[in-house]
Amino acid sequence: MPRRALLLFVTLGVIWGIPYLLIKVAVTEMDPAFVVFIRVALGAAVLMPIVLARRQLHLLRGRWRWVLAFALTEITFTFLALTWAEERISSSLAALLVASVPTVGTVLAWRFGLDAHITRTRIAGLALGFLGVGCLVGFDVSGGTALAVAAVGVTVLGYAMGPIIIEKRLSDVPSLPVIAVSLAINSVIYLPFGIAAWPTKGASATAWTSVVVLGVLCTALAFVALFALIGEVGAPRAQVITYINPAVAVVLGVAVLSEPVTLGLAIGFPLVLLGSWLGTRSGPVLEAEPHP
Repeated sequence: MPRRALLLFVTLGVIWGIPYLLIKVAVTEMDPAFVVFIRVALGAAVLMPIVLARRQLHLLRGRWRWVLAFALTEITFTFLALTWAEERISSSLAALLVASVPTVGTVLAWRFGLDAHITRTRIAGLALGFLGVGCLVGFDVSGGTALAVAAVGVTVLGYAMGPIIIEKRLSDVPSLPVIAVSLAINSVIYLPFGIAAWPTKGASATAWTSVVVLGVLCTALAFVALFALIGEVGAPRAQVITYINPAVAVVLGVAVLSEPVTLGLAIGFPLVLLGSWLGTRSGPVLEAEPHP
């Protein structure tokens, strides 16, 4: 992996490991829809002025439907589903479930003929990571949390599809206007829900700080870094970042939120880490299935 790609990979692994903690803190005092609204609105507020100053909106001419598709797929449903789920399950569990994104993404990319470098080593790594998630679900998920797990499944599917839309339809468009407009679209979508769910009793400084960091660092800046990583290594390999995120999320969940180290976590966590390591290694290349 090139040095710049490795730097982006590590940076995103840390930045996108933090949101699980921030979301968990925020939803103890705020409605999930309000958290998502503030998150996307802050992201748009950071990026849109830059796009307007650079006069980059015209670069999206003829691509608006794909920008909308990306906005709905990568942000609209995924953010709300994950935030809602974290009201009901631990941040560690949510993060490790999201680690199945590379497996789903690899299957989709192979189906659409996007990745000609699907190696046996990478497949083994993806399989190990998925096995780790399976152990986690088998040991740690009860009937009361099954719906929350299904909600995270919506997030997994959206996170797997978003980079594929970028690579197939928006790869020749600068990343900044795409993500800025996507966040702006979602700000409009969530505006009425955000107003309706505005905390009437107020919220603590800790909760507000969480959503501010979530919007600025973990959304606006992180998406720009994601687009850069996709440009370096492609969508399927960029999705392996979701094997690093859980490591950060688990450490923060245990250290900051005192979340328990369960049997599923003890077994699944190292498998996810090993899967991440193998998933970025090279090996004998398998032919990708051509897309008609």
